[in-house]
Amino acid sequence: MTTLTDVLLDEARTTYAVTEKLFRRVRDADLAWKPAAPGTGWMTTAQLLMHCACFGCGKGAHGFVTGDWGAELAEYGEAGAHTHLPTAAELPAVGSVAEALRLLEADRTLTLDAIAQADASELLAGRLPAPWGGPSLTLFQHVLHMIAHLAQHKGQLFYYLKLMGRDVCTADLWAA
Repeated sequence: MTTLTDVLLDEARTTYAVTEKLFRRVRDADLAWKPAAPGTGWMTTAQLLMHCACFGCGKGAHGFVTGDWGAELAEYGEAGAHTHLPTAAELPAVGSVAEALRLLEADRTLTLDAIAQADASELLAGRLPAPWGGPSLTLFQHVLHMIAHLAQHKGQLFYYLKLMGRDVCTADLWAA
């Protein structure tokens, strides 16, 4: 019988595997690239890799499961702190694809450990808010949303690669 924990682990493993494959399609020379599309606030590729690898899933999943948000995310629980999200210019960036891959692996481990640590009986037992606001949701929903957050940025990277002229197709976005 498949459990909710199994569902979360499967979703996380698949999302990280595909994200890693897309990371490996980026070259160090691509890190400064960002879309030339109209508008503002585009992340560079280096910022996008950093966001995926450090803020995409693991810290949030760990925070929801353990209650330990760490300094970077805990500030969003303070009154009004979530009203100022960093601009693209303020976002950190990786220095190399190798660094991004190391950080992504650490984030994958953090996520999988958090899911494994979660008490299965608590996944649907109650509702809790996110430090950054929004509705109170079950632990299962919050962790699933963290995985979806990484998946959203995985899709963003896919389109960055397409816009760079790389030969990527739908299978690169979904096949682990």
